[in-house]
Formats: sequence, C-alpha cells, structure tokens
Amino acid sequence: MDRIEVTSLLKLDRTFYARPGIDVSKSLLGAIMCRRIGGIVRRARIIETEAYLGPKDLASHSSKGRTLRTEVMFGEAGHAYVYFIYGMHYMFNIVAGNTGEAHAILIRAAQPLDEWQIDLTGPAKFARGFEITRDDNSMDLTSGEISLFADPAYRPKIIRTRRIGIDYARHWKNRLLRFIDVSNPASAKLWR
Repeated sequence: MDRIEVTSLLKLDRTFYARPGIDVSKSLLGAIMCRRIGGIVRRARIIETEAYLGPKDLASHSSKGRTLRTEVMFGEAGHAYVYFIYGMHYMFNIVAGNTGEAHAILIRAAQPLDEWQIDLTGPAKFARGFEITRDDNSMDLTSGEISLFADPAYRPKIIRTRRIGIDYARHWKNRLLRFIDVSNPASAKLWR
C-alpha cells in the first residue's frame, strides 16, 4: 500500500511514552510500527488505540494491583505489555505515563505498508501479524527489535469512542478512551 521514506520518520523515544495515557494513545495514531519478520522488515501505520489509565481505571489490569502479570505496567514507559486472552490471542500494549502510574495503550488496528498483504484490523490480528508473543512482554520499545516511529508528514483525523468489551468496568465503560484515525481508509470498518 503506502510507501514511506524511512529517512522522514522519527524514532519515538522514552519522553514520547512518558506522558499521560490519553495523550500517548492519540499521538500513536499515524505512527509506524516496525519489526523484522522472516528476514523482511514489516511496517504498519497505527490507526486505532485504547487508553487504560492505571489502577483507578476499572477496565485496566492494573486495577487489581501489582501482580506478576501487571508489574511491567507499573514500570518505565516505553515497554511492551503483552498478555494472552481467551486462551488463544496475544494483545500488544505500550506502557505510558510516569513510573508507577500503570497507564497502558492497547494497539487495536493498523494499516499494513510496503505492499504487505495482511489484515491488521483488530488487536488479535495486529499481534498475530507482527508475531507478538509472551516473549515480547517487557521489551523496551526504544531499543528492542520492535520500534515505533512518528511520521511528521501524516495528519490523522481522530474520533473518540467508548472502549470495546469492558462492560464489567462500571462507570469506566462509558469513558471515551478509544481513538480511531478516520482519515485512514483502513479504518472504515472500525467505526461505521
């Protein structure tokens, strides 16, 4: 699909991630995620995210406190938080905010680039496409084999909606913490 010059991209550093989860979630729209898969660098533009805002957010895993599973969420921003759900899918999240706040951003969908023919619309499809596994949990995204880049030339048009699949989260289920880049053609089936 799109071909983007690598030289125009800016690698996201720790200061990008060390901001409130809502800000990072919106700012990730339009960013490019890269990973070498089968000897080929695969890239995709992020088009949908969800913010989880620490222990007070009843939809967040961190609302249950610090556990072996959630410890990475309470750590330094810019690390991957990967978990397994429904006994079959990995979910890829990025830790945000200050150390101890346990903010995380679920990457829900992306547009494949460089003529990569794959469906990345949905968090399970996204993780599967990028071959995300539990081994990637805690990976430092500022220096690991998965990298994210800002594309200064790209301008997303962002809408906010309620998060998906969190009816158990009482008043948090109605918060508008899901962000979609509606200017991207790959997002059409995500919000209409």
